[in-house]
Amino acid sequence: MPNTTAILHRTAKLIASEGLHTGDQFAGPYTGLDICAAVYISAESDFPTEFFTDEVASIRLIESSAQAMAAIRAISDALDTEVCVTEVAPGVTVPDYIEHVSNWAATPPVFATTPPSTAEVIGRILRAANNLAVHTSAA
Repeated sequence: MPNTTAILHRTAKLIASEGLHTGDQFAGPYTGLDICAAVYISAESDFPTEFFTDEVASIRLIESSAQAMAAIRAISDALDTEVCVTEVAPGVTVPDYIEHVSNWAATPPVFATTPPSTAEVIGRILRAANNLAVHTSAA
């Protein structure tokens, strides 16, 4: 079972080689991978075809991987914005790490006109890996 730091390093390499997809779905033909899809692939060594066609199924697949979710949470923790929440029942909210991380990578920040570059996304993934390594070794 790979550790979260290794998954994050694999994710950075995968995005560097395949590109960062910021459009509809979690992957597009010849357009790369959504950051959360890349994390899932790095964690599970599997590339579900649902990433091209079914956003709801893709989210459920990613959520079902404890390793992918740990890595996505580490990226979320390294972002400058607060994690968003989703209401799962009236008055009950849960953190939505997938939404937080995917939207961060695909949306221009305040006062900007473009989303983070692929290099910036890779840098943030590597920062998350470094933060995790530092905090893990300090424990």
